[in-house]
Amino acid sequence: MELELLGLVALGFAVGTYGTIIGLGGGFVLVPILLFLYPGYEPETFTSISLAVVWANTTSGSIAYARHGRIDYRTGAIFALSSAPGVIAGAFLVHAIPQRAFILVFAFLLLGLGAISLRGRVQRIRPPLRGPGVLRRSFAMEGRTYLYAYRVWQGVVLSMGVGFLSSLLGIGGGAIHVPAMILWLHFPVEIAVATSQFILAFMSGGGTIVHLATGTLEGEGLTRAAAIGLGTVPGAQLGAQIARRLRPGYVLALLGVSLFALSLRLLVKGIFGV
Repeated sequence: MELELLGLVALGFAVGTYGTIIGLGGGFVLVPILLFLYPGYEPETFTSISLAVVWANTTSGSIAYARHGRIDYRTGAIFALSSAPGVIAGAFLVHAIPQRAFILVFAFLLLGLGAISLRGRVQRIRPPLRGPGVLRRSFAMEGRTYLYAYRVWQGVVLSMGVGFLSSLLGIGGGAIHVPAMILWLHFPVEIAVATSQFILAFMSGGGTIVHLATGTLEGEGLTRAAAIGLGTVPGAQLGAQIARRLRPGYVLALLGVSLFALSLRLLVKGIFGV
């Protein structure tokens, strides 16, 4: 058991580093790995472990990005609050999903997001929106000033849906939030990645509390989640440092390729059971 836990700490470090580079909590990487390591677990166990790990990872990543001045706190607060109803609903409904259906839903979700991310490697630029219901932001970061704007209702609807899928599938939500913030709401990549970490810290924390309260996360599952989470904390710090040196296009490319690879592997397992 001790050797297994050390391996899980190492896994957490890798997940934390990579997930933080592209603004995800790491759940989109962790859930497929857990499916293969522990095939006897129920879907709600995978989800509860993953959300707990995502919470540890995104909290550490948010602290690192806060030091770099990359987080849009006002947007983060709006999106985090909007996600709360979906987070609670998803945590309760996860018990009703059979494992094969769970795997296939997760695979098709990742496949679609991978395609969107690869198509959007070069960020589309548009003038900031104006009019009722539009939140305009001016953000100074590392010697540059970013001007962007988005319709608040779109961000609220997006966050409610992401909160539901995050809690239901245990992916943390960043795999949806980051591409949508960049390609749909037209956030600068650097700000979207960091703000996503901040949002996910609250979303995954809320989902974890629900799973602890309902008894989904306990025993060996809780021990394994703690081991992986322990590794993600330093991993997230390293990931934030690496992200400062990457061009925005590389971030979207890494995101798209990763989602494609994981979705194809899960489709094989979901359809053929191998």
